[in-house]
Amino acid sequence: MGQSNITDFVLLGLTQDPAGQKALFVMFLLIYIVTVVGNLLIVVTVIVTPSLGSPMYFFLGSLSLMDAVYSTAFSPKLIMDLIYNRRTISFSVCMGQLFVEHLFGGAEVFLLVFMAFDRYVAICKPLHYLTIINRRACILLLVLACVGGFAHSMVQVLVVYNLPFCGPNVIDHFICDMYPLLGLACTDTYLVGLTVVANGGAICMTVFILLLVSYGVILNSLKTHNEEAKRKALSTCSSHITVVVLFFVPCIFMYVRPVSNFPIDKSLTVVYTVITPMLNPIIYTLRNSEMKSSMEKLWHELWTE
Repeated sequence: MGQSNITDFVLLGLTQDPAGQKALFVMFLLIYIVTVVGNLLIVVTVIVTPSLGSPMYFFLGSLSLMDAVYSTAFSPKLIMDLIYNRRTISFSVCMGQLFVEHLFGGAEVFLLVFMAFDRYVAICKPLHYLTIINRRACILLLVLACVGGFAHSMVQVLVVYNLPFCGPNVIDHFICDMYPLLGLACTDTYLVGLTVVANGGAICMTVFILLLVSYGVILNSLKTHNEEAKRKALSTCSSHITVVVLFFVPCIFMYVRPVSNFPIDKSLTVVYTVITPMLNPIIYTLRNSEMKSSMEKLWHELWTE
C-alpha cells in the first residue's frame, strides 16, 4: 500500500435528498430481490432439469450465478447507505468491492465470448457440436473465464492499492470504482490511468467488436437453415445480443476514455451493476420457451408437494 493515512472513504451516494433516498431505497431493494431470486431460479432450474443439460444452459446457469454474486457486491451496501445515511466505507472493504466488481465483470465478459462461440458451433457446425463443446470443454471455458476475470481484477486492485492517499477521502459515487479513486490519489495518475484504460477499456472494446462480428457471422449463416431452425436461432441470438449491448455500451463509455469523472457516470454504473444483472434472467427466459416451460414445471412441482 502506498503512503496512505486514509483508513476509510466517504461515499456521497446517488442523492442527498431524503425523499429521493427513500424512493431509491424501495426501488433498489425490489430490483435486488428480483435479481437474486430470478438468477438463482435459473441456476436451480438448470441444475434440476435433465432436459437442460446442453452446454448453452450450463453457460446460462453460470452467467446467472455470476450476476447474483456480482449484484450482491454492491446492492446491499447501496441499499443500507440509502436508509441509514451512513456513507463511510473502509479502505479494505473498498478494495474488496473493487476486486469483486472487476473479477465478476471480467469473468462475465469472457463468458459472453464463450456463449457466442457455443452458439456459433451449434448453428454453423451442428454435426460437430457435441464433440467440440463437450462437458470438459464447458468446464474448461468456465475456469478460463474466471481466471481471465481474476487476472484483470488483480491488475486493477494492485494499481489502486499502491497509490498514496493522503488528502481528501470523499468519493462522489455510490461504489468504489477506479476513476473516482484515481482522482483522490495525491500523485500524478496519468500513466496509471493509461494502464486502467488499456486493461479495462481494451478488453471491453475488443470483446464487444469480436462479439458483434461473431453474431454477424452466425446470423449470416442462417440463410441456409429452414424456417423453424432460423426462428429458434434468431430468438436465442437476439437475447444474447441484447445482453451484450446492455453490458458493453456503458462499460465502453466508462473505460474507453482518459481518466475523468462525469456526472453521468453514476447513472451508467447503476445500469451495469444493478439493472443489467436483473434484466439478464428476464431476457434469457422470456425468449426461451424450453427454459420457461422448465421453470413452470419446477414451480408447479414445488407448490404441489
